[in-house]
Amino acid sequence: YTVVHDVSVAKVDPQAPLDKVCLLGCGVPTGLGAVWNTAKVEPGAIVAIFGLGTVGLAVAEGAKSAGASRIIGVDIDNKKFDNFGVTEFVNPKDYDKPIQQVLVDLTDGGVDYSFECIGNVSVMRAALECCHKGWGTSVIIGVAASGQEISTRPFQLVTGRVWKGTAFGGFKSRSQVPWLVDKYMKKEIKIDEYITHNLTLGEINKAFDLMHEGGCLRCVLKMHE
Repeated sequence: YTVVHDVSVAKVDPQAPLDKVCLLGCGVPTGLGAVWNTAKVEPGAIVAIFGLGTVGLAVAEGAKSAGASRIIGVDIDNKKFDNFGVTEFVNPKDYDKPIQQVLVDLTDGGVDYSFECIGNVSVMRAALECCHKGWGTSVIIGVAASGQEISTRPFQLVTGRVWKGTAFGGFKSRSQVPWLVDKYMKKEIKIDEYITHNLTLGEINKAFDLMHEGGCLRCVLKMHE
């Protein structure tokens, strides 16, 4: 048995497989909601995603469903997963100039929306500064280490860029997680594709190793064999 506070419980479709919809407790809704609720990405938009882990790929999935015309994934790992809607891949290590300048050059002035998904404050700055002046919006999703601070030149904001944050993608968990479960059951959003490994609780250390190696998106742990 598990004892939790009643405000933390959402009633979902009893037919939904719990070893799949457990992913709707954090990463996947956060990425989808950052696109749909926080940024409100519009059809035809150019999107940049910094970090192609679970949240970043959920952002890509959300951006694709919103009709974005270009979805640029930014990551230092060339082996990242690419079946979630990313249309272009950029590795900052391949360039001598700052990644924000690379993206501005690639998009003739900057992207419409950017999403920082790894919790790195210098990357947060780059994500803002790769946005188009006048209307570009950058959303901070990643959680930085305690005590970290973000910075940029005020010029970046007074020329019309918007800096936003999001928590759980702006979803209301009790009322909207069941809605997300229903969307999954109707095959309108992905979940299975994020699960790259299934292990038991006794193998939890192996799960951490897989995560650190970068070869794992989400690992589902079963309580028993």
